[in-house]
Amino acid sequence: MHQLRMTAYAALLAALTAVGAFIAFPIGPVPIVVQNLFVYLTGLLLGSKWGLSAMAVYLLAGICGLPVFSGGKGGIGHIIGPTGGYLLGFLPAVYIIGWITEKAEKKDLAGIMAMICGTAVIYVLGVAWLKVLTGMTLIKTLMVGMVPFLAGDFFKIVVAAALAKALRPIMKVESVPD
Repeated sequence: MHQLRMTAYAALLAALTAVGAFIAFPIGPVPIVVQNLFVYLTGLLLGSKWGLSAMAVYLLAGICGLPVFSGGKGGIGHIIGPTGGYLLGFLPAVYIIGWITEKAEKKDLAGIMAMICGTAVIYVLGVAWLKVLTGMTLIKTLMVGMVPFLAGDFFKIVVAAALAKALRPIMKVESVPD
């Protein structure tokens, strides 16, 4: 029964990540999206392994052409395009968020630190890929691919922490077993 429940939660969070991609505000080669909120929530609620599974399903759906990426787009072109590094960064980010949260006794504080670490991973991979792809200087790439998103990601971390605290007892995933 646990396996079935976790599979359903993973599918739901993969779907919510896709919904978060539809809420996009284009500001350059990298749009502002709500996607990260669901990446954070996935790691906090499902842990490292189930969270990784959920994000893998999300990315595979998009690579296969389903319109789950920003702007309702799909296909491999999105992965090799300007946002590909950020998208691929979801995998290690959700794993790290889940792993840190699983190991912590104080889930709330650990969750916030875990999301900060996950965000850093997404930025490192995303900015690096954007720099390689565009040939911009590092400073320009940071100004285009990171700085405009910092305040929004801080807000998403706060919201994800509050949602996780409210949802854990309902979902009965306080300690996600392997």
